[in-house]
Amino acid sequence: MTAAELVGKVFLPLSLAIIMLGMGMTLVPADFTRIIKYPKAILLGLTNQLLFLPLIGFALAIIFELNPVTAIGLMILASCPGGPTSNLITQVCKGNIALSVTLTAIASFVSILTIPFILSYALAYFGSTTDIAIKLPIMDTIIQIMGITVIPISIGMFIRRRRTEFAKRMERPMRIASTVIFILVFIAVLAANSEKLVEGMKEAGLVTLILNLATMGLGYMTAKLFKLNLKNVISITIESGIQNGTLAFVIATSILNNIEMGIPTGAYSIWMFITGGFLMWYFGKRSDVDAK
Repeated sequence: MTAAELVGKVFLPLSLAIIMLGMGMTLVPADFTRIIKYPKAILLGLTNQLLFLPLIGFALAIIFELNPVTAIGLMILASCPGGPTSNLITQVCKGNIALSVTLTAIASFVSILTIPFILSYALAYFGSTTDIAIKLPIMDTIIQIMGITVIPISIGMFIRRRRTEFAKRMERPMRIASTVIFILVFIAVLAANSEKLVEGMKEAGLVTLILNLATMGLGYMTAKLFKLNLKNVISITIESGIQNGTLAFVIATSILNNIEMGIPTGAYSIWMFITGGFLMWYFGKRSDVDAK
């Protein structure tokens, strides 16, 4: 097994499972019932994440005439809605953390079904123009996604319920560990495939930047259109534009066994941390957000 295969098939799925376990330790059943309290905001956020994000990604892949592998890689990213990173950024931006966590939690579970559906269509549409044989085993994909997302989250929630104080004490260490693990594995993936990185950035750099700005802009405009308060606007904006890059990497490298399909996620991760950092600086220093 090569270094790239070891990182993609072992360390990357393991890192995602650890991150999801940490997120599960921050969740309680009430996080999934907040749809009653924030029905308009929840519905809007999920629509942006699960419907408009893949549609925008698909449109950009066609407009930019991406090669099949890059196009499918972009669709992998677009099918993976917000992960734990969005919750952290929302917290720093003084957004509605409860809304952010609820959107992340619900989208994580719903995406078990939407990801195979979206990718099956993308593989059929873009894969038809290439000699590369890529197939998505739907049931295996669902099982693998459950194994690295739903099961760790459920275990984390069980720990939170049975050992509440321990879970609360572990929130900050797990958040830090999750970030460090993601960064280390992300660097390892890029290092193991450094020769393809420059070419990949040329191919996917601009389109992933536009995808990030477009989805964040859509989140902001739709939240304003539906007259949500500022805290909810911040949460919807971030949840719409910060995707679960770790899950996208796992799908590309471990499930579809194609490192090149992970390049768009690598480029997007760079952009979303830059734009997310700007939002943290902009909203973090605004005193009026606290009053909303």
